Amino acid sequence: MAANPQPKSSAVPTVKLLIDGQFVDSSTREWRDLVNPATQEVLARVPMCGPDEVDRAVKSAAEAFRKWRNTPIAARARIMLKLQDLVRRDMKKIAEVLTREQGKTLPDAEGDVFRGLEVVEHACSIGTLALGEFAENVATNVDTYFIRQPLGVCAGITPFNFPAMIPLWMFPMAIVCGNTFVLKPSEQDPMTTMLLAELAMEAGIPPGVLNVVHGGKEAVDALCTHPEVKAVSFVGSCAVGEHVYKLASQHGKRAQSMMGAKNHAVLMPDANKEHSLNSLVGAGFGAAGQRCMAVSVGVLVGDAQKWIPDIVAKAKSLKVSVGTEKGADLGPLISKQAKARVEGLIEDGVREGAKLELDGRGIQVPGHPNGNFVGPTIFSGVKTQHKIYNTEIFGPVLCLMAADSLDEAIDIINRNPYGNGTGIFTQSGAAARKFQNEIDVGQVGINVPIPVPVPYFSFSGSRGSRLGDLGPYGKQAIQFYTTVKTVTARWFDDATVSTGIHTTIALK
Repeated sequence: MAANPQPKSSAVPTVKLLIDGQFVDSSTREWRDLVNPATQEVLARVPMCGPDEVDRAVKSAAEAFRKWRNTPIAARARIMLKLQDLVRRDMKKIAEVLTREQGKTLPDAEGDVFRGLEVVEHACSIGTLALGEFAENVATNVDTYFIRQPLGVCAGITPFNFPAMIPLWMFPMAIVCGNTFVLKPSEQDPMTTMLLAELAMEAGIPPGVLNVVHGGKEAVDALCTHPEVKAVSFVGSCAVGEHVYKLASQHGKRAQSMMGAKNHAVLMPDANKEHSLNSLVGAGFGAAGQRCMAVSVGVLVGDAQKWIPDIVAKAKSLKVSVGTEKGADLGPLISKQAKARVEGLIEDGVREGAKLELDGRGIQVPGHPNGNFVGPTIFSGVKTQHKIYNTEIFGPVLCLMAADSLDEAIDIINRNPYGNGTGIFTQSGAAARKFQNEIDVGQVGINVPIPVPVPYFSFSGSRGSRLGDLGPYGKQAIQFYTTVKTVTARWFDDATVSTGIHTTIALK
């Protein structure tokens, strides 16, 4: 959606910026409509900030860092304890806003908030997570130790599909490590993020420690090139992620980009059929397929290929509706452009010869003729050369492939350029062990469809799904948001002082 000039007076509310502890209006002349994807109702106008407003936010964060870096670690942890309590208190409110602006069902929206909340809870353990190491007497009366120190101003760029979870992956971990933070949420659904920012202020985060700006490429580039930004974390599409990683790295930033995916689930013929099919359908169509950990490819091994009619029957039973409607299984796509893209890729699959088992195009939701709805769609007979296989569709489209053996299934997955997540469904321990050992994918599920780890582990997508060697949460986030300083110290009293060159030699 193109940006448009903001009228001087409008009944539509505007999304604020958070700079130096104050929620303020943007001075930009370019604005974007924030649209309810189920109704096309304009919910608010979002400012498309330029370099000047990004600079204000970064300078506020840089000034706040002078004091925040020396704030006792226990004080930082107590703010996170308060924040997790506030997020839990307002979870339903946040989920309702999320559903209106993003389209998820209410249960899915609450799950979005909860998975972010878990990271906040983990941030409360910073006292043990940020410990250094100490070695006594590495030489005579000489000790060596390292300490972890914050980097400074850090920045986060988050996607539309998880407007609560991904911001909560980023700013709590960065801030609790002693950094300050500038967050740039998706311009397609920033109201959820702003609710979280309000709770962060209520929790006691000092002015300037957390700042929020909005916008598109201009704002992103300003963050990646600003001389006072030390680290940039990104989650989103491959094209933007590659751009962010390259630009930030070229300008001396520590950078990480969590990007696209094509996640496979292998169904072995010995698997528990009911559990496996429920998992495949739920992981394939939940959140309307708009998540980087969605299972978009099912690899059916041997006799499991006979289960295609059962998969189609389960998908047909799913309810497509407005996210607030009780019993809805999947809501609309984020935008009309997203709907057109997904429907175009479905047409590509038909044209290339894959068998369309279930067509979700043209679905009608009563009372919402203008919604961006696409129903569950299933292709069988998908080949590795098909566009629907090689493209991250980011919609409710499940591709089914056939394999004669587990070895063939592993080979299919390992030849795919993405490495975000994968899973196997089997009752054979030997098959599961072989799969986890030989598969070249960062996150593996065994009879688990979406193997996103709990926050005390680290998100570990690999290959084409990630740039940078550290994950966005867990212990790896502590490494990403801190720098190690090694100290070698020698203490002595006057009676034991050595003189001359011999003292220096003794230290070597």
